Amino acid sequence: MIKKGGTYVVMGLLNTDSIAYATGKMIEELGGRVIYTAQNDRMKKIFFDRGCPDLAQAEKDAMCIKYCDVTVENEVRNLFRDLGEVDGVVHSIAYANPKTCLGHHIYTNSFDDIKQGFGISCASLATVSQFAQEHMPKGGSIVTLSFSSQVAFPYYNWMGVNKAALEALVRALAREYGREHVRVNAVSAGPLTTKAAKSIPHFAALTQTWKKISPLPWDPIKDKQEVAHAVVFLLGDYSRKITGQTLYVDGGASVVGGELLKHEKPIKSMPAKKRLIQKAAAELEKPIT
Repeated sequence: MIKKGGTYVVMGLLNTDSIAYATGKMIEELGGRVIYTAQNDRMKKIFFDRGCPDLAQAEKDAMCIKYCDVTVENEVRNLFRDLGEVDGVVHSIAYANPKTCLGHHIYTNSFDDIKQGFGISCASLATVSQFAQEHMPKGGSIVTLSFSSQVAFPYYNWMGVNKAALEALVRALAREYGREHVRVNAVSAGPLTTKAAKSIPHFAALTQTWKKISPLPWDPIKDKQEVAHAVVFLLGDYSRKITGQTLYVDGGASVVGGELLKHEKPIKSMPAKKRLIQKAAAELEKPIT
């Protein structure tokens, strides 16, 4: 469980649609103190201040939001230095230029964009972990967000490469910081409708793909909560001996070969099916006359 009164840093807040926001609210509900980070004041004004009409101003004012550009080492160092002791960190940060690193073809000669995407989406986790673990004297947990890196999806291109590298980095960091009692894990989520996802070309087609390959029903909007549940589990004490792992929260799509057959697709109304089963069982129990 989340440590009541413990401090948790949730990095990568954009708006209320983000996984970072869903996770932070869940931590707060469980009694944790949440420090959110945004890249800078400009990004906060565009995506959070103006981009969250569903959130009352009083709620916005109550949130503690710090600025941290994870590509600038001193900003990461200063963030954790100023916060003091922390119990957990959520790294919900990724970026790749959609014009060069995503789209119809993987090849691009925009090597600066490739390096930028890798630096933000993968290498930044190493920077965050280095300075976060220094402020976890009793141990702690670091969780990052990934996406189905074992297979290649159309249009995802260099971000898919970055996510595969991110999961490899999780294993390396778990080995490095285990001696400090700091755990490092990843949650690989199914496609979720977020501001970041909207920059992925043909993202709607990806969500349709999940309907064909996910044994469990997958809702790209509501299932942010299910992903947040997994992140919170990995942050808390119930996962104290789990590190270096990638936990899939994707409706089971990652274990399915090919598309689901018609009879394998999720049943739309489970309560109705249960009633049928109960009725059939009751019929079997009737005495023979």
